[in-house]
Amino acid sequence: MSPFKENDQSFKGESFVMKGVLRFTCLMSFIFCLACSSGPADHGVVADFNLPDDLEATLWATSPMFYNPTNMDVDINGRVWITEAVNYRTFNNDSIHNLHHSKGDRVMILEDKDHDGKAETSKVFIQDKDLVSPLGIAVIGNKVIVSCSPNIIVYTDDNHDDIPDKKEIFLTGFGGLDHDHSLHAVVEGPDGLWYFNTGNAGPHIVKDHAGWTLRAGSLYTGGSPYNKTNKGNMVSDDGKVWVGGLALRIGPDGKGLKVMGHNFRNSYESAIDSYGNLWQNDNDDQVVACRTSWLMEGGNAGYFSNDGTRYWQADQRPWQDIFAAHWHQGDPGVMPAGDKSGAGAPTGIVRYEGDVLGAQYQGMVFSADAGRNVVFGYKPEPDRSGYAMGTRSNFLTSLIGDNAGYVWNDSAQNAKTEKWFRPSDVVVGTDGTLFVADWYDPVVGGHQMGDSLGYGRIYRIKPKGKNPETPPVDLKSWTGLIKAFRNPAIHLRAAAFNEMASRGEVGVSNVKALLKDNNKFIQARAVWLMSKLGKKGVEEVTGLIDSKDSMIRSTAFRALRQVTPDILTIASKLANDTSAFVRREVIVSLRDLPFDKTKPILLKLASSYDGSDGWYLAALASSCHPHEQEIYDALVNADVVNKDPLAWSPKASDISCTLHPSSIADAFSIRASDSLIAMPERSKAITALAFINTTKAVEKMIELSKSSLKQVAEEATYWLSFRQSNDWFSLVDWTKSGINPEHERNVATMKVKLRKILDDSLPFDEKKWNARDMAGDAVGGQMLLSAVADHKISNELYPFIADIIFKNPDPAVRIQASGYFVKPRVSISYAIPEIVKLSSQVSNGMLLFEKNCTVCHTAGKKGGDVGPNLSTIGQKFDKEGILDAIINPSSGIVFGYEPWLITTSTGESFYGFLIADGEKSITIKDIAGRTHTVATTSVTSRKKQENSIMPEASAFGFTEQDLADVATYLLTQKTAN
Repeated sequence: MSPFKENDQSFKGESFVMKGVLRFTCLMSFIFCLACSSGPADHGVVADFNLPDDLEATLWATSPMFYNPTNMDVDINGRVWITEAVNYRTFNNDSIHNLHHSKGDRVMILEDKDHDGKAETSKVFIQDKDLVSPLGIAVIGNKVIVSCSPNIIVYTDDNHDDIPDKKEIFLTGFGGLDHDHSLHAVVEGPDGLWYFNTGNAGPHIVKDHAGWTLRAGSLYTGGSPYNKTNKGNMVSDDGKVWVGGLALRIGPDGKGLKVMGHNFRNSYESAIDSYGNLWQNDNDDQVVACRTSWLMEGGNAGYFSNDGTRYWQADQRPWQDIFAAHWHQGDPGVMPAGDKSGAGAPTGIVRYEGDVLGAQYQGMVFSADAGRNVVFGYKPEPDRSGYAMGTRSNFLTSLIGDNAGYVWNDSAQNAKTEKWFRPSDVVVGTDGTLFVADWYDPVVGGHQMGDSLGYGRIYRIKPKGKNPETPPVDLKSWTGLIKAFRNPAIHLRAAAFNEMASRGEVGVSNVKALLKDNNKFIQARAVWLMSKLGKKGVEEVTGLIDSKDSMIRSTAFRALRQVTPDILTIASKLANDTSAFVRREVIVSLRDLPFDKTKPILLKLASSYDGSDGWYLAALASSCHPHEQEIYDALVNADVVNKDPLAWSPKASDISCTLHPSSIADAFSIRASDSLIAMPERSKAITALAFINTTKAVEKMIELSKSSLKQVAEEATYWLSFRQSNDWFSLVDWTKSGINPEHERNVATMKVKLRKILDDSLPFDEKKWNARDMAGDAVGGQMLLSAVADHKISNELYPFIADIIFKNPDPAVRIQASGYFVKPRVSISYAIPEIVKLSSQVSNGMLLFEKNCTVCHTAGKKGGDVGPNLSTIGQKFDKEGILDAIINPSSGIVFGYEPWLITTSTGESFYGFLIADGEKSITIKDIAGRTHTVATTSVTSRKKQENSIMPEASAFGFTEQDLADVATYLLTQKTAN
């Protein structure tokens, strides 16, 4: 007998003590639920949600039927399956006082048997010690696939009694054990293959059942005691370097593992629609740069450097905003970033293909954001060769009014629970309604939890006043199969797909009728299914490449790629297609095929670029690598790119900069130096030059740094400073180059800041921010003191300078500053419960924050980028949490901001944040915001520090009233930078 048949399906296996704890917590959960405004006693409409007027949210299930829901799926019978994370991050959360399962986390099955719109039954499918806060579930046929790093586990229920008969470690080797940035849910695509993703807590070294090995990683470590080693620049068996978080695909047999996209931070889930389009949201680390986007196959999402050895902070250009820098926008080969959703913690995502909610919702992408207490809605539309997300709406939110404009009510702060709505997933039911899982907690992210009871809820979103019924399922007759295939629930239609595909050519006539269905998504599904129905089916799909509908043409081509041995003939034909979307799809298909056969097709496709399409350029960059020089030469010979760089059209400029072959360093230098060319085009040429890793490119950049064109010189100087620390580190002898790029860049930056301080036309706040930036910098501090001595600095700026300049890293600056400014120093102890009770003033809190904190942090649109950006922090944390972070900064260091101490063989020490870790050099950013690059061969010691680099509150001389004011001010922040 399988050991899983004996699995304890209740609490009876717990120890006597634990049984008592669980009974107590269940009772407390019930009492807690009754106290909530939308507790389980009211299974009707939830009045305190904001959602479209024609829809309503009802409470479908709540604890103690399940706890801490991380992910959901709906089986073919309409039952909801939940992965729990009761044992959530026990290294960070108290397993004695918090709800805890000693036998491991569980998978729960919930069902509404009487179809009255709420679940009556809940049972345990599996409880397993290998389940440590699992983050994904899929119920595909008789297999229940659970994602829990380092494993994807498949539990098989052969006799459908809801007790697993066997357990298989389907794939293993993923990083992120007990970590938020880890393995996420599997979902079956319209092609019958399995899609899933994993976060950037690598390394991910995974061998599929055919022996193909994925090797992917980055320099990211931390977040949990198990995420200690990781590295970028690893090569997989396909010869490519994949980094960061990954979107992946594999066959149900465990073979054919393939990377569908990479270089995310922590996309919580991938959604795939019936066309085969992937959709994702991604989590930021600056609380301003979360995003939702369409994901092109093979797309580089741009979080790390291309090899995974540098964080985005190390690559940020002085003229870039955080969002552009965070996702490496402007770098050759990086895909467009999509919609900037701002501060938050994105979670589950799905595309709605049904019509039960109403025709206006068909095609919408629903993206849950636990940090923002919202499920966003998007209506994406094809845009050139990719997708535009359209206008973002707050589809479902617990907040008052518009989520983005939520106004904090200080007096009611601790009584409010609307910010405890933490949607962890959103799925489509077989009845066409939506289910939203609510983790329900005062905090989110950072491996934290504030709800010791593990309370959770599931809401059902349906048309107002209606109760759509769960349809009966018949997977034996063709009528029943067609009905199931048309269902909007992913794994019900997948079950029908698999059954019909197994019947072969006999199903062609039945499926062909679906190609004319009124629902475009069903038409697309039928294309995929038809391609699996033998020779006759493939012939039908081949004919669809002449369809009048460009999305059907592209879907047909995607399907044919999987079933046609030689796709080049079709690719050659579609290279002339009128649709840029179809042509880009062809470009993507050529990436892994022999270049000698794809070259003429790639040349034709590159020639048809329209001059304004980022998706198209990203596809070209991927598929032309590493043959950029040959493609470029062919484009020149075909007169697509003029030999004279000064005669390049915008189209030729884009293609040249995307390919940036080493032979045209001179061409980029010529364009950058020509004053008749618009500065954006010159900047593009300088950037392209910066991505050529040759000595000649360095020499040309040095020449540009001495240009009489001021902006050209400044940008070239920046690139020299930046590239010296990574790809250009060994290309020239920097001691003989005649310049110190990093120092020159800093001098230029500080000169600009001083000019702003002295510019009477600028507002006082602008002068203040720049004065504080200069006061914290060694070079800037010296310049500032010189201006003070000459009486050029307004006395109004003195208080803001004084509070920063005594922290200047240059002792000479600190000593000189004592002649002009008074150094503040107070030592105080604090009691958070007492501070919370104090009335507070936002205006005073703002002044205190600006005076003391902005050298490192930004709140709103101004401030430093040394520490985490605090814009919209009030949408994620309550007052106690913010006070604890200020008073005890070392108790919860933000991921990526763990300080390091680096010691070199010369006796130098560097203290700050590790932002790049390559084979030849490492880069550390100190508290002044300066970067220091050190050759790895000279490093004698590198130690991660336990204490935060942020000073304690007493160092600023804050009183308890000051802290109350600052916390209140931060809680009001709602505008992303």
